[in-house]
Amino acid sequence: MQVTSLLPPKNIYEDRVVNFYAGPGALPFPVLERVRAELFNFNGTGMSVMEISHRNPQIQFIIDDSAERIKRLMELGDDFEVIFLQGGGSLQFLMVPMNFSNAGDRIDYIDTGYWAEKAIKAAKTLGRDLEIIASSRDCNHTEVPDLNKIKLRQEAKYLHLCSNNTVVGTQFHGFPKLPIPIVADMSSDFMSKVIDPTNLSCIYAHAQKNVGLSGVTVVLIRKEMLAKISDNLPEFLDYRTHIQRKSNYHTPPCFSIYITWHILRWIEEDIGGLEKLGAINKKKAETLYRCIDTNSLFNCAVEKASRSDMNVVFTLPTEELQKQFIEEAFEEKIVGVAGHRTRGGCRVSLYNGVTQEAVEVLVEFMEKFAKKH
Repeated sequence: MQVTSLLPPKNIYEDRVVNFYAGPGALPFPVLERVRAELFNFNGTGMSVMEISHRNPQIQFIIDDSAERIKRLMELGDDFEVIFLQGGGSLQFLMVPMNFSNAGDRIDYIDTGYWAEKAIKAAKTLGRDLEIIASSRDCNHTEVPDLNKIKLRQEAKYLHLCSNNTVVGTQFHGFPKLPIPIVADMSSDFMSKVIDPTNLSCIYAHAQKNVGLSGVTVVLIRKEMLAKISDNLPEFLDYRTHIQRKSNYHTPPCFSIYITWHILRWIEEDIGGLEKLGAINKKKAETLYRCIDTNSLFNCAVEKASRSDMNVVFTLPTEELQKQFIEEAFEEKIVGVAGHRTRGGCRVSLYNGVTQEAVEVLVEFMEKFAKKH
């Protein structure tokens, strides 16, 4: 019997585009190749990971090893729990206030645009005493509030913020010590660089930007926060349930966690850790911002100290020219440069899977486009 080759056609690599989508976004090429090699037979099981029962020790190993790699890469130690959930950041907008506060409790939020607004809207449905203690709305979200100058309320259970704002292209670059716990939505800059977790009590990130596929959300919780959780929560919405069951309370998104596992291995074993990865990501952002700042055709309105290293936003002089820019980029096999539907303009996402070479291809196109216009 003739066996069909498992190797892809030679032109599969030639047909790939330069991908700057904001999420799901580009995956590291070595990860894609390893997944392809294991697709029909993972670790000698004779099955794809997609076919293995979630109760199989192989799946639990992937979950446990992923959690340990995150703790090791971030130098978290044993004071944090790491779990893998479903529902994206949107479910966390509800789970955070449900777990860390009760009806009538004070909770403080910072509004830095689209996703922060969604978190605020969700939390308001739960009957908490929610207050927006700082906002960038007055400057059209072109900078982030200074965390050293915010006024927190006494007895607030936590402060919630979005560390990187994918839609408006802003980012908090540090987290000072505050008198209440900080909960950070790090969906779009999680595992992109070294951060100091000392002053963070909970981090969550839906993975389809820097560490995986859609379908899995990584949640890191400082153990001391678990004592504050009410016993009246539905079991499924209680963080402790998923910690006790090692992220296997019900059928987890096995393939998505598997991809995250491979990306964590790539960060740790191929790249050499978050410090080296952060330097790579910083160089990508500097390359693109330099092109924007030195060319009068492009304008980034974000205040420089607040600029995101993950999501670079910019505009061109007219809507017509922006449309032409996006269309001509697509013709050059450069995709994902259109701005968010609520914001317009252009946006380039520089997640972990995006290479320096990809950024240089884009910059070359931008410079050529500018010379024509």
